[in-house]
Amino acid sequence: MASHRRPKQPSRTRVTVLTATAAAAVALSSQAAHADPKPKKEDVKSEVDKLYEQAEQATEKYNGAKEDQEKLQKEVDALQDKVARGQGELNELRKGLGAVASGQYRSGSIDPSVQLFLSGDPDTYLDKAATLDQLSGKQAEQLKTIADKQRQLAQERAEAAGKIKDLSDTRKALGDKKDEIKGKLAKAQELLNTLTAKEKEELRKEEEKKQGQSQGRSSRGNERPDLGNDVPASQRGAAALAAAASKIGSPYVWGATGPSSFDCSGLTSWAYAQADQSLPRTSQAQANAGTRIGSQSALKPGDLVLFYGDLHHIGLYAGNGQVLHAPKPGASVRYESINNMPFQFGVRV
Repeated sequence: MASHRRPKQPSRTRVTVLTATAAAAVALSSQAAHADPKPKKEDVKSEVDKLYEQAEQATEKYNGAKEDQEKLQKEVDALQDKVARGQGELNELRKGLGAVASGQYRSGSIDPSVQLFLSGDPDTYLDKAATLDQLSGKQAEQLKTIADKQRQLAQERAEAAGKIKDLSDTRKALGDKKDEIKGKLAKAQELLNTLTAKEKEELRKEEEKKQGQSQGRSSRGNERPDLGNDVPASQRGAAALAAAASKIGSPYVWGATGPSSFDCSGLTSWAYAQADQSLPRTSQAQANAGTRIGSQSALKPGDLVLFYGDLHHIGLYAGNGQVLHAPKPGASVRYESINNMPFQFGVRV
């Protein structure tokens, strides 16, 4: 008679291990299915270009805040010097009145008006005409001069305090913008680091090709394109353009104003400074530095050229549809087609 044994059941522990292993396998396969794929080279370039543009926008705001800070610092220094001089003058006036009081004290007949002034705030007392009547003409004049000086000094101190508060706020804004710029550039670099060496080289060649095509040639962007026969509108514009052209190949560095590196408005302000013309620091302020030119056809070499709706980028018109500018982080001062960016208007300084 055959024996019929029941098959051995797997232990609970073994079942648990098998179940956990299967679950882990499912989880890993699910994660692999949902893992973010390596970003494409084109997507990286698009995102990096966007970050560079945002960094340039922040740079112009940083430049404005820095200009405000420098202006406020000068105003604060001037006001503090003025307050110090005023306090010195007030001390001298009080010293003179003190000498009068000392003489009266020694004679035992110190005037109560003088005594009141030396012991507290005389403003209310001096406002009463009856009080002034009790003093000699010279004493009344001295007291009034001192009281006026005190009021003036109080106003100057209040003004200085307000400027110091503005300076503190501006410094904070400056720091915030600096952090924002660094953050944008760091994020752009992180994205670029995801590319292989081959992909980075391909991007570099594509950029060079784009530059060559935009200038009607197949060469590097820092070489001189055909600028046509346009004549500058003024000697000043010609001198500024020549100065900027001498810096072709200099790197773009945010916040830089030369002479070895530049941001966009740093280049234009430096170039015009070489032509003995002072320009404001930011692209937005430079937009109001001269006569506005609405059409590209009316531009002359040396004119300022503004781009983007918020005017965060600026260059110099070089002729034949070309601009000379400091383009963006990672690039150098170069010629480029005016049509590569959204043109807004020109400015003739």
